[in-house]
Amino acid sequence: MRYQARYLTPDGKRKNKSFPDGQKRIAEQWLSAMQADLARGDFIDPNASRTTFQEFAEKWLASQSGDPNTRASMESQLKLHAFPRIGARQLGSFQPSHIREFVTQLEASGMSGAYARVIFSNVRAVLSAAVEDGCLHRNPCHSHTVTPPAIGARRVVPWEPERVFAMRAAMVDRFRPMVDVGAGCGLQQAEILGLSVDDIDFDSGTVHVVQQLKLSLSKAVFAPPKGGKLRDVPLPDPVAEALQEHIKRFPPVEIKLPWMRANGQPVTRRLIFTGPNGGHVWRTSLNEDHWKPALAKAGVIPKAKSREHAAAREHGMHALRHFYASVLLDAGESIKALAEYLGHSDPGLTLKVYEHLMPSSRERARKALGQALRPQDHTD
Repeated sequence: MRYQARYLTPDGKRKNKSFPDGQKRIAEQWLSAMQADLARGDFIDPNASRTTFQEFAEKWLASQSGDPNTRASMESQLKLHAFPRIGARQLGSFQPSHIREFVTQLEASGMSGAYARVIFSNVRAVLSAAVEDGCLHRNPCHSHTVTPPAIGARRVVPWEPERVFAMRAAMVDRFRPMVDVGAGCGLQQAEILGLSVDDIDFDSGTVHVVQQLKLSLSKAVFAPPKGGKLRDVPLPDPVAEALQEHIKRFPPVEIKLPWMRANGQPVTRRLIFTGPNGGHVWRTSLNEDHWKPALAKAGVIPKAKSREHAAAREHGMHALRHFYASVLLDAGESIKALAEYLGHSDPGLTLKVYEHLMPSSRERARKALGQALRPQDHTD
């Protein structure tokens, strides 16, 4: 090794690469290319580029802050589905073809398209972090030749009002107004469980959606609504009346829980919905002991021969939210307003989910023309 090309990295560290006798020109060309990359801000540390995807992902995950549930879920998904397939590949060797092959493997595994897309998003996030840390030039997931896993088209079929009424009648008294809040205000289940009496303005007819009750690594915590989007939702009179009656029968209880994570600062909220013993309502117990039996009683799912009911994912409390959206759209409410009430940060997402429920211009035209062309009764 006769020649040594020396350079300074962006963080001021001195680096070098050796070349054997007879390769002076090659060494000069290499150093020129390296200096050009440094000048453009495209420098890639050769040692960092040899780091494997799994090595980098594990360090990146360990440095993540925010919701512990999100981090734990991402770690589990990468371990199960990404590391066995691309974990040993060095970051500097990634090409779009490797990601296309990875997507093909996910789609062939039999998992749902939505879940496969979540895993793809996790891999894309890791590789984006690797780009920002100078481990590779560009994220191969962003190539125009790479298509994320396909999500099968599955339209939302909202419940009819009769089913909502049947579910309301089937729920026990203590939890019956949950159906009113879900169907009449569009709140998510966790937001209903975390609803405080202080969040309801009966005078103005408004629900302030400012928190949810969720689990953080199996510990109950209060947290901002999903996506961190606080919002105000109109409070219909029937829902207000149901809540006022409920508050008289089951007075709100002060519940103290950590904020956002298990070791977070404790906060106290006067919850509207609590368990028979005065504690907060556990989602799993609510679903298994009350919601599913009510589904069976209302004829939505078969009655269980034992305590365990069949899976009913499409008939969870989220179905009330779909009902809420369908009613507003049928009444002519705009997608923008509906997105605001649902807490969606992007109205495009709302449109994608509920577009088929919007009254079509063709139907409006048919009705308008039918009315205009129908002979009118004339009286002298």
